[in-house]
Amino acid sequence: VQLQASGGGLVQAGGSQRLSCALSGNIFSLYVMGWFRQAPGKERELVADINFVGAANYVESVSGRFTISRDNAKNTVYLQMNDLKPEDTAVYYCNAVNRNNRRMVYWGKGTQVTVSS
Repeated sequence: VQLQASGGGLVQAGGSQRLSCALSGNIFSLYVMGWFRQAPGKERELVADINFVGAANYVESVSGRFTISRDNAKNTVYLQMNDLKPEDTAVYYCNAVNRNNRRMVYWGKGTQVTVSS
């Protein structure tokens, strides 16, 4: 399984960005897809995840601002980030967990999101 993330960059506070992550090498619907982030000096945290039928979970700090979605036809998961805050600055990582075997975990390369105040 390979995960190819795109998006990210520099944005002003209050702005929006969309991250994308494409999965290849296996059946997309087998995977719960997630986005994690890691800020400098902090542990990596789950931002949001979504299962194959579209049920999503969010960390409280992004609820109402971020939306995770998936396009099973395109093998792609998205993270729409609105009303970005400086504290959202982090490296964002795409994650895939096989729903039949949760030891099968894959990570994409991180993409930097920087929110300026």
